[in-house]
Amino acid sequence: MGNSGTGEAYDVIVVGAGHAGCEAALASARLGKRTLLLTINLDSIAHMPCNPSIGGTGKGQLVKEIDALGGEMGLLIDKTFIQSRMLNRSKGPAVHSPRAQADKMRYHIEMKRTLERQEGLHLRQGEVAELLFEDEGDGSGVGSGVGSGTPDEADFSAGSVNAAVSGLGGKARKIVGVRLKSGTSYPAAAVVLAAGAYLGSRIFVSDRSFASGPGGFAPAVELSESMKAAGFVLRRFKTGTPARVLASSLDYEKMQEQKGDEKIVPFSFLNDEAGENKISCWLTYTNPRGHAVVAENIEKTAPYGGYTTGVGPRYCLSIEDKVSRFPERERHQLFLEPEGTDTEEVYIQGMSTSLPEPLQEAFYRTIPGMERAEFSRYAYSIEYDCLDPQRLTPALAYRGVSGLFCAGQINGTSGYEEAAAQGLVAGINAARGLDGKEPFVPGREEAYIGVLIDDLVTKGTDEPYRIMTSRAEFRLVLRQDNADLRLTPAGYELGLASELRMERCLAKKTAAETEMARLRAARVGAAQANPLLSGLGGAPVSGTISLAELLVRPEVSYEALGAIDPARPMISAAAREQAEIEIKYAGYIEKQKKQIDKFRRLESKQIPPSIDYLSLEGLRLEARQKLNAIRPASLGQAARISGVSPADISVLMVVIKSL
Repeated sequence: MGNSGTGEAYDVIVVGAGHAGCEAALASARLGKRTLLLTINLDSIAHMPCNPSIGGTGKGQLVKEIDALGGEMGLLIDKTFIQSRMLNRSKGPAVHSPRAQADKMRYHIEMKRTLERQEGLHLRQGEVAELLFEDEGDGSGVGSGVGSGTPDEADFSAGSVNAAVSGLGGKARKIVGVRLKSGTSYPAAAVVLAAGAYLGSRIFVSDRSFASGPGGFAPAVELSESMKAAGFVLRRFKTGTPARVLASSLDYEKMQEQKGDEKIVPFSFLNDEAGENKISCWLTYTNPRGHAVVAENIEKTAPYGGYTTGVGPRYCLSIEDKVSRFPERERHQLFLEPEGTDTEEVYIQGMSTSLPEPLQEAFYRTIPGMERAEFSRYAYSIEYDCLDPQRLTPALAYRGVSGLFCAGQINGTSGYEEAAAQGLVAGINAARGLDGKEPFVPGREEAYIGVLIDDLVTKGTDEPYRIMTSRAEFRLVLRQDNADLRLTPAGYELGLASELRMERCLAKKTAAETEMARLRAARVGAAQANPLLSGLGGAPVSGTISLAELLVRPEVSYEALGAIDPARPMISAAAREQAEIEIKYAGYIEKQKKQIDKFRRLESKQIPPSIDYLSLEGLRLEARQKLNAIRPASLGQAARISGVSPADISVLMVVIKSL
């Protein structure tokens, strides 16, 4: 390193080791890129500062897709869960979503171990204070370097590049590395920025605030300030977390026990079985007495007292928001989640607040079962800086700065799963970009990951974004159970999904298709079918009927059909599930596939990247401005932009045909 303060050169540097950064770094290294993962504190790797769980409605689908592509989150939660449930079982398979309580400390340890053992990945504690750029095509201070255009160590120093970081100023730039708070600079050809909720973050408790990252870890203050100085436009979002209390201080007899599933569905498609449930969760409820404590002191909370300015999440309200917005409600549900098997701490989901700490105690102790609750950590609100995701391409590259990718909460999202999904895509595309390959951009008809990214870069978000099944218009096709069939071939082609994973995917596909063909061909008479149907409350049949036709009936399950199906082969539970869903919902699935075909026709109509929207007089002014800012790749994406009307799309179609 000499006296220059310049460290080793890397192909890809990932800033931040939260759930986005971990997936990005692993993907980059597994695709053969020399990767450096930098984090302010190694003890915060894959930290869970909010609820100690992975998955949930919509989120579980993301985790299954991450796994199908060859990511890590599904494998780790299967190793470290302490309770697992499949949500929404009473509804159709389109919204079945796995969710698992994590042993949060074990999850952190397992992820840290995975990172440390990954070939080509260097894990290091260090706070990034500055992103280093140069003007595109300038070439000053940059040599041939290590791999794929990485700047040469000998010609690289913070001083030689810092002059370029005076503001984006509309100029095209390229990333050339990062500078740490310690002064050391690391050259790189690509950087994935995954700073999470640490960027310029401040914690608020009533009228008091202080610079801090989540969970008491240090914030990234200098990076936030240097990005502003470089011309990045940052926004202010906020979120909050409830208090933690000790399990031994709770009276569970006053609560409702929530056990895990008897038959556990693993997150990873590499696992046929997972472990066992080790804990129960518990339900309890707020009451008017507690609501009165909040209402009488609401001006003492950070948002209602005017102490915070950030925009909070609509779908994860604080208790003060619940009491204020829904005064007619006499109670709100609280979900108590143990944080691990080696700790007494219990997370109180549904009760985030920024009340003063003595008032938090007064309020929490009005809750049945929490009258003598002993607090280990108090609740707080946290504000942080983030980017406008509409400044990103669908590959999660920052427009105007080649080599810079952004993932996770810095893009305006909330949740570990949303972050991990973006990190995986950003890491893949950082690596592929260095090889001159086309980016990996899953479509919204192919994956929840595609829905997430398309929503962010096309529609943007004015609040912390959360994935939900309702956001996916093709959710019957994008089920959690078939994520491997949808995405593992792509993961294998990318070089992330292993040979074993691909073999398992193909075996499941073949077994399910063979079984569906058998069920459609096998027929039984009324003498066999009607006793079964009578026992299940179904209408009788006359003549013969195929097993598939019986399975279509809502009262008949694949398992129940076994009573009249002696020729049934031994196939995996996953293949059986696939066959049952595909037969039972065949009509609906076929209808959705036709909708997807129509969707893809619009997506296939590419828009030339050089098109000058501002000069197209046939478009309304708002449409011109929006299209110019977002630069959609296709007519389909253009049609999803807020402020672009069907009439504007018609004009665009005419323009494209004339080019």
